[in-house]
Amino acid sequence: MIRKLTDHDHEQVLAFLSEEQSINLFIIGDIEAFGYSSETQELWAEFDESDTINAILLRFHQSFIPYAKGEFDTNGFASIMKEYSQPILLSGSSDIVEKFETLDDLQLGKKQVTYFAECRTNEFLSLDNVEYKKATIEDVDQIVKLRETIDEFHVRSDARDILKQTMESNASRTYFTEENGIVTSCVSTTAENSMSAMIVGVCTRKEYRKKGLATSIMQHVVQDVLNEGKTLCLFYDNPEAGRIYKRLGFKEIGMWTMHR
Repeated sequence: MIRKLTDHDHEQVLAFLSEEQSINLFIIGDIEAFGYSSETQELWAEFDESDTINAILLRFHQSFIPYAKGEFDTNGFASIMKEYSQPILLSGSSDIVEKFETLDDLQLGKKQVTYFAECRTNEFLSLDNVEYKKATIEDVDQIVKLRETIDEFHVRSDARDILKQTMESNASRTYFTEENGIVTSCVSTTAENSMSAMIVGVCTRKEYRKKGLATSIMQHVVQDVLNEGKTLCLFYDNPEAGRIYKRLGFKEIGMWTMHR
């Protein structure tokens, strides 16, 4: 049986998700930030005969993330997603997402597969004295404008609204460098929750590259988040970026697929 989740399910939901807290940081973070009754998100779960959760589906704005530990009602979740606009924006652990890719009547967005890595130690960090700032709401437009200049980035039309909302709910932070009032490099977190945080938006304006700005900022972000007792996670598909992340202490724990 699939039904929509409410506050009354929270304890069981968190116990189910926490067994793989890094993989589920988006779902956990959105629940902690926005709960079960927000206009921007909804959650459903499949329950077995003993009322135990088998799988969970999150809708955040127009994006969906499924999670399961075994077989689940793929068609049931697909029916929910099809009630919203297509193509469907779907992401999650690759072995789970691929179950939806076989459904002929489900129109998915463009596919991207990335490595999923996590960091639990600061022993490989080498902090420097780069001058950086922590972004406020007033900096959102500049941060999004920088991201829009990065060829590899897919910046959604609602990126400003999402960044502002996550910053206001303390689910995101951004550190950046600037010169003459222009943001030159930045690193963000997203889906921050009580257990983990995801590194995203690592980028540098083209004319300021090869100076180590993003790496310097990122080390400060990693140190600050680890100091709060959280695990850091990130995606990457660029081997050069992967080598940098591994030198900072990140280790691969799986693959992550996005249809955007």
